[in-house]
Amino acid sequence: MRHGINLERINPGHPEENGRHERMHLTLKLATTRPPRQTLVSQQECFDNFQNIFNFERPHEGIKNKYPSEIYKKSDKEYKKLEPLFYPLHDQTITVTQCGRICTKTLKVSLSRSFAGQQVGIKEMEDGLWVVSFMDYDLDYFDERGSRVEPAEDPFGFEKV
Repeated sequence: MRHGINLERINPGHPEENGRHERMHLTLKLATTRPPRQTLVSQQECFDNFQNIFNFERPHEGIKNKYPSEIYKKSDKEYKKLEPLFYPLHDQTITVTQCGRICTKTLKVSLSRSFAGQQVGIKEMEDGLWVVSFMDYDLDYFDERGSRVEPAEDPFGFEKV
């Protein structure tokens, strides 16, 4: 979202709406997790080997039996470092910890690891009731006596594909 990429979601329980992606997951799972490797290092080696075969040695019917490495083209767009977010209408702008928490002197609230390293805004709406915002979206509220943000039904207003 911070890079201007629009998110899309499929309807829950309908993997057929994203068949290519689901099929890739099945291919990955069958090639790398049966049987699971004994250590994380050996499992990672298996994933790395799969990635090499998938991109350089295995032709793909969907791209006219070429290898992904044959048609990959580096983007001409220059990567620009993102500016920090700031929430002037909130009480505080806080960087979410790597474990997904909002931490201040008095608060330790679990948000989500998805937001690790990102700045969110928090604003006290009522005594002890806070709203958490990311960019232009209010994620939801938390009570400072609780320890987690309860997710909004659909904070990002996703349209079903």
